[in-house]
Amino acid sequence: MIFVQLSEWLVLLSRSSASKDIELLVLRHEVAVLRRTNSHPRLDWADRTVLAAFVRQLPSLLRRHRLVTPGTILRWHRRLVTKKWTYPNRTGRPPIDDTIIVLITRMAQENTSWGYRRIQGELLNLGYRVAASTIRRVLQRLRIPPAPHRDADTSWRQFLRTQVTTLLACDFFHVDCAVTLKRV
Repeated sequence: MIFVQLSEWLVLLSRSSASKDIELLVLRHEVAVLRRTNSHPRLDWADRTVLAAFVRQLPSLLRRHRLVTPGTILRWHRRLVTKKWTYPNRTGRPPIDDTIIVLITRMAQENTSWGYRRIQGELLNLGYRVAASTIRRVLQRLRIPPAPHRDADTSWRQFLRTQVTTLLACDFFHVDCAVTLKRV
């Protein structure tokens, strides 16, 4: 096929300029007709190679109106690279382990006031590194609401139990008054 193409080009070099010009006009008209009927032609690898090699020899004005544009050549190159790429096709994050999902649900159900960040910190203390967005996604998938909605009715006993350390600190809080020089 390459030999036939080369011989055709050698015959073309020996022809006169007038016959080449007429042939160019006819071919341009044929291309215009084909573009009207088929806006997306299918090219094989040999067509792509020839068009990509010779499009560089055209003047820039004619190069803009060709079937093969620089964007087309780049697209062909990207397609070729993706076919030959040997790196494994891993998309997205790796799946989360089932034991971590069980830990997240258990922490969320047993500790209703803990949010995503608190659960993330506790998992980090246990040696599991999980993003807060992953914890949020797991809880949403299991239909467990976020922390403020999980702990909607806080009793006074529960409130006082969580605030006992600050209440005791308030009892021993003192201020030195700058005017009277007395401790209040």
